[in-house]
Amino acid sequence: MMKPTYLVLQIRDANDPILGQEISAFASALNAGTDQFQTANLLNEVPSQGLLRSIDVVLIGGSGDYSATVEAPWLDRACELFRTLRAKRKPTFGSCWGFQALAKAFGGSVVHDERLAELGTVEVHLTEAGKADPIFGPLGSAFLAPSGHEDSVVSIPEGYLLLGVSAIANQILCCSDAPIYGTQFHPELTRETYLERVRRYPKYVEKIRGIPYDIFEVECNETPRMVEILPRFVNFVLS
Repeated sequence: MMKPTYLVLQIRDANDPILGQEISAFASALNAGTDQFQTANLLNEVPSQGLLRSIDVVLIGGSGDYSATVEAPWLDRACELFRTLRAKRKPTFGSCWGFQALAKAFGGSVVHDERLAELGTVEVHLTEAGKADPIFGPLGSAFLAPSGHEDSVVSIPEGYLLLGVSAIANQILCCSDAPIYGTQFHPELTRETYLERVRRYPKYVEKIRGIPYDIFEVECNETPRMVEILPRFVNFVLS
């Protein structure tokens, strides 16, 4: 069997220190080589139809300082691209911003509400649909996940299923008629790579959690079930 190929859609400035780390994190989570990955930055480009045809799986990453709640030409282009991916039934997985933007593209509601913000280890509880899902059901009814967001999906779009929630936010959705999933949390990250990322954006620890970074780090737990999610998704959608 040939190795799967991936397209990572990013929404980050050229000087964002997480640009490369994001690719490495996805590659590690999928036990894949970086030669299996191509990238496109949705702030200034849209991948060609030829590129979309040539790759097996689309991965949508986080966004640094960009929000799915704004009105902007780049976001309009991104949402149109996501609608194309659904129409073509292209296997797609959105993480964090990707989860929010997928919801927005199909008519869900995304809001900036600091009362719903999360940073650190969250406990995700599966809905009944989630427990029956082939990707997430094997994780059990609840599991720990690394999360960091100020924007939240407050309504799931028509044609999507809500698979998991935390105490305050929707966490997992999937499309009912295409191999498209999204998570508010980061299944591509380990505790180590999550903390590496948080250290690049230290302002959010004080802003969201109101505690010093050293205390925040101690409170972050291991999230051992994350390593199962993306490989299971790829195996399922490409089988």
